[in-house]
Amino acid sequence: MSLKPHTDGGGMGTKPVARLALSMSIPTIVAQGANVSYTIIDRMFIGHIPGVGDAAMTAVGICFPILLAVTSFAYLIGSGGAPRASIELGRGNFKRAERILGTSTAALLAIAAALTIILQLAKRPVLYAFGASDTTIGYATDFLTVYLCGTVFVQLTIGLNNFISAQGKTTIAMLSVLIGTGVSLLLDPLFIFVFGWGVRGAAAANVIAQLISSVWIVAFLASGRSAIRLRPSNIRFTRVIIPVLTLGLAPFIMQITECLINVVFNVGLQRYGGDDYVTAITIITSLMQIVSVLTAGFQQGIQPIVGYNYGARLMDRVGQAIRMAFVTQLVSTTVMVSFLAAFPAFFASWFTSNPSVVAIVVAMMPVFVSGWGIFGIQMGAQCALVGMGQAKQSIFLAVFRKIILLVPLALALPHWLGVSGIFLAEPISDATSGIVAGVLFFFTYRRIRAAADSDSQQ
Repeated sequence: MSLKPHTDGGGMGTKPVARLALSMSIPTIVAQGANVSYTIIDRMFIGHIPGVGDAAMTAVGICFPILLAVTSFAYLIGSGGAPRASIELGRGNFKRAERILGTSTAALLAIAAALTIILQLAKRPVLYAFGASDTTIGYATDFLTVYLCGTVFVQLTIGLNNFISAQGKTTIAMLSVLIGTGVSLLLDPLFIFVFGWGVRGAAAANVIAQLISSVWIVAFLASGRSAIRLRPSNIRFTRVIIPVLTLGLAPFIMQITECLINVVFNVGLQRYGGDDYVTAITIITSLMQIVSVLTAGFQQGIQPIVGYNYGARLMDRVGQAIRMAFVTQLVSTTVMVSFLAAFPAFFASWFTSNPSVVAIVVAMMPVFVSGWGIFGIQMGAQCALVGMGQAKQSIFLAVFRKIILLVPLALALPHWLGVSGIFLAEPISDATSGIVAGVLFFFTYRRIRAAADSDSQQ
């Protein structure tokens, strides 16, 4: 017998899938863009500090793997808890969805406390290990010391905002991030240039912006406007943390291995090229974040539709949402990287006027992004697999691309190709993992659909 949803879920079980996916994706794309803009805005302002801009921006680029590590734990909880809550909403189990939200909040608070203490104590040796030089270490420690004071706000903003999107309230989720971005845009030039705080000013603007966003998000989830309420009695560790962690492990691995990749890139480029190459990869990865914004926005907009309808066993709607996931990911990645490859000098000028850095970006950008069109297949597969709660396959794909392919290639290729080998490692791993993801998803989804059809006939 087919299960029926106990609630309309804001239309996720009834509205036309294409229109619903578009209406949910646009706000999440804007929200993702606003979220990633914290880093990009910082780098654009820092890169234009008179006299020290390039060194300061390189230092922030060296801090970036640590920032990724911090946010990866927020993704572990948010990207694991929100799809689980969405599935429970599809089943009509509101109390369990609220327990998932409360337990996730407790985990985010505990993680924030641990990360703040550990990273503040170990930041200087970690920064040297991550590619800092004597020229950049001072700027890097200044930025990181201030940034880490806002770790708890980063965890709550990124982790809990997923639970707003999971209810289909993507416009609210978008506003949650836009508020912080607006504050950052106002405070960055004030703190960096007017007050003369430099990189510390950029970090302070980030902390204040994340604080305001987190207050907004917590206030909404605790109010009657939220379909699942954040209740103080639920903010405690329970057994639901286990399925949250298992499902969130794939997004966590993708993010934490991105941290590892940035370290490998920074250290390798410092060894084979020097500070100019580290500055260039900082610019390239900043621009690639813009591409990631679009793909992640589509993913967060479509994933709740997959999760809700999978929980309600409306498999035809699941299939429609999955097709939307693949089309949007493939088209968006191909179009965006084509623009970056065609006009690298223009985009590099956003961050620096140093001609040697611009020349490196112009030479290496087309190489670096050339595999992302095919990689859109993996992005679509990850969206669908996480939405249906398929943790093992998602984890494998995350590990395969970064750990099995990209890290070994980035370490090995420079021995034969020099500094160019580090940039070439990216498209090889992107294209290979995209093809493997497509094959794995085909067989996984065929098995899931066959099991669902069998259940509906009983």
